[in-house]
Amino acid sequence: MKSHFKKEIALLLTALAFTAGCGKEPPAGGEGKIPVVVSFGAMEKLTEAIGGDAVSISVMVPDGTEPHDFEPRAGDLVKLKEAKVFVYNGMGMEHWADKALQSAGSDNRVVVKASEKVTPILLEDEEEREEHGDYDPHTWLGLSEAKEEARAIRDGLIAASPENRDLFMKNYDTFAAGIDGLRDEYRDKLARAPRKELVTGHAAFGYLARDFSLTQENVEDAFATGEPPARKLVELIRFCRAHQVKTIFTEEMMDPALARTLAAEAGADAETLSTLEEPGKESYLDTMRENLEKIEKAMK
Repeated sequence: MKSHFKKEIALLLTALAFTAGCGKEPPAGGEGKIPVVVSFGAMEKLTEAIGGDAVSISVMVPDGTEPHDFEPRAGDLVKLKEAKVFVYNGMGMEHWADKALQSAGSDNRVVVKASEKVTPILLEDEEEREEHGDYDPHTWLGLSEAKEEARAIRDGLIAASPENRDLFMKNYDTFAAGIDGLRDEYRDKLARAPRKELVTGHAAFGYLARDFSLTQENVEDAFATGEPPARKLVELIRFCRAHQVKTIFTEEMMDPALARTLAAEAGADAETLSTLEEPGKESYLDTMRENLEKIEKAMK
């Protein structure tokens, strides 16, 4: 355990002693709502879609921080202790989740590991597997996988609040229908596209590529650790030229300079896709529709 994590636990104990003396505050967002803590932005969007007005959601990972680089603070652990439900992705995305849950305690909290039943993609790089685990963690960026994650969240919310079962079931059915409609629409469009190569800043879109039979090529690995070697960049430029790739995609939380440089060398444009890692105003379905519109345009 890292030393600063131990310090946070000590701060947590102090904070809990203080809150115990002052009395428990009502859940943020309104009396009677189910207090839910989620790990990062994508889990917030999926939980919003299923929980609706019945839940009050707190996001642990702040804006501008990668979920796999995050370390919980004392205040985060206090919120987690008071939550009735904790939703996280899993697959190694939140390496801190088990420690945080153990530190926060509570036998009554429902814990939802959203990716539990998703069929995983094995990471290709052996060093990356040794450091982070065997699988690509970006499950929520595949439509089929997000539907499965929403199902897990639905079941978790029902376990925590069975009186709201009909609401959660209805919201899930609506969300699942939206996923199915979006997937069918773009499966047809992308099946007819002359290109199948999806070139991205880092390997975050493997599940989306699997959903639509695309080939993902990337600048950085799934966990975006370290600078890519010059050899990799030269190979990617040659690949883009050979396959007449029109667009190189980057993400909101990555420095766009490298993607722009690669695009200029390859004679392509640079565009941004959302990984939904940060909290945002748009719904999951709206964000993924925007992503797919950009991908379809790049494949023409």
